[in-house]
Amino acid sequence: MHARAENSDAAAFRAIDVIRKKRDGHELSPSEIARLVDGYTRGEIPDYQISAWLMAALIRGLTRAETAALTDSMLHSGEVLDLSELAPVKVDKHSTGGVGDKTSLVLAPLVAAGGLVVPMISGRGLGHTGGTLDKLESIPGFRVDLPLDRFRTVLRACGCSMIGQTAEIAPADRKFYALRDVTGTVESPCLICASIMSKKLAEGVDALVLDVKSGSGAFMKTDEDASFLSELMVETGQRMGKKVVALITDMNQPLGFKIGNALEVEECIEVLRGGGPDDLRELCLELAACMFLLGGRVKHLAEGKELSQTLLRSGETLARFRKMVELQGGDPSAIDNPSRLPRAKQKVDLLASRDGFVGSMNCEEIGTACVVLGGGREKKEDSVDPAVGIVLRKKLGDRVANNEPICTLHYNSDSRAAQAKKLLGQSFEIQDAAPAPPPLIHRVIGSSSK
Repeated sequence: MHARAENSDAAAFRAIDVIRKKRDGHELSPSEIARLVDGYTRGEIPDYQISAWLMAALIRGLTRAETAALTDSMLHSGEVLDLSELAPVKVDKHSTGGVGDKTSLVLAPLVAAGGLVVPMISGRGLGHTGGTLDKLESIPGFRVDLPLDRFRTVLRACGCSMIGQTAEIAPADRKFYALRDVTGTVESPCLICASIMSKKLAEGVDALVLDVKSGSGAFMKTDEDASFLSELMVETGQRMGKKVVALITDMNQPLGFKIGNALEVEECIEVLRGGGPDDLRELCLELAACMFLLGGRVKHLAEGKELSQTLLRSGETLARFRKMVELQGGDPSAIDNPSRLPRAKQKVDLLASRDGFVGSMNCEEIGTACVVLGGGREKKEDSVDPAVGIVLRKKLGDRVANNEPICTLHYNSDSRAAQAKKLLGQSFEIQDAAPAPPPLIHRVIGSSSK
C-alpha cells in the first residue's frame, strides 16, 4: 500500500508541492527529493523554483534522513568513479571554505609524493570564500575541465589531479552549488554536507579528511555549528563505508597572508618550497598527517607529520605540483617563477588609525572585500579577476603603529578598490593589549582508526 502510494505521489510530482511542504516544515520523502534533484538536473525544474526550495531548506532545515537522501540523489545523478586500478587506497581532503584557505594546492601533491593517490574534485568560490578551481585557473593555461579519461591519465602519471565537476560527476551538485552562491543559501549545514559528500564520494575515494572552518570567516561561525556539520558529514561518509575524520580549524582570521587567486597560488608555492606562513604550513602538515594515517601510509599522526615535513624539504612535493600543472595544460614556468602569474596593475595600503595591537578581524568582510575587488562572484555569471586580492601585513595579536600598513590591496579598478578599502577599514579592530592567539585546530571529530 505504501509503495503504491509513493509511486502515485511520484507520478503526480510537482515542484511547487515539495516547496510548500518544506516551507511548512514537513519532512520530504526520499522519492520527493530524488524527483526534485532529477528534475532540476535534467532542466525540467527552473532555477527560480529550486531557489525557493533552497531557501525553505535553509530556514526549516533538513532531517538526517533528508540530508542522506539528498546526498544519495546528488551522488547518483552522475557517474561514481571506479579508480581501483590505480592504487589500493585513494584519499582526499575537503575544506568547508574560508578566507585565504589554500591548503588543497599543497596537500594534493604532498600526499601524492608520499605514495597515495589523491583524486581531487573541487569547487569554485562560494560567497565570501575563495574556490580551489579559481585559484588553479590563475595559473596560465591550467585546465580544470578535464574529461574523466584524462583525469585518470594525470592520476596515473603523478598521483594527483585537481579538476572541477565534469558532466559525469555529480551534475546535480554542480547546478545546486552555483545557485546557492547567489541565493543566500550557502550556510545551510545540510546543503553543505550533501554538496561536499556527493562529489567527494563520487571520486571513488576510500578515505576523506574534512577541514571544517569555524569563526568569523567561516560559514559556521561557532564551534557548535561546526561540530554539527562535522558530525553530519562523518556520519554520512562512514555510513557509506568510508574512513572519515573532521578537523575543526580556526577561521577568525585569514589563513596565511595572501587572499586572492594568483596571490594564493604564489603563497602555496612558498610552502611547497619549504617556507611560507607558519599557520598555513602547520595546518597543511596536520591535514597531510591525517590523510597519510587514514590511507594506511603511516601508523601514527606524528609519523605522518614527520613524513610530510621531509617531503616538503626534499623538493619532491614542489616537483609533483609542477608536473600536475604541466599535465593539466598549465605553464610550469609560472611555478618556477611566480612573477609570471597574473599581477594587478595597482596597489594601495590600508593604514592603522592608532597605535596598539590587532585585536580582532571580521574575516568575512575581508573575504567580501576580495570579492568586491573582482576576486570572486557576486552573480552566477560573473567572471573572476585572478590578479586582484589583499596581502595582510598584520595578523591577530601583532603590534601596529599609527599610519603603519595593516594590509595592501592589489586592484585593477579604482571604484572597486575604494569600496573594498571602506569594507577593510571596518574589518580590523585595534586594541590596547594583545589578545591570546586562537588555536589553529579547535577539535577533531571521527576516529582515524575507523
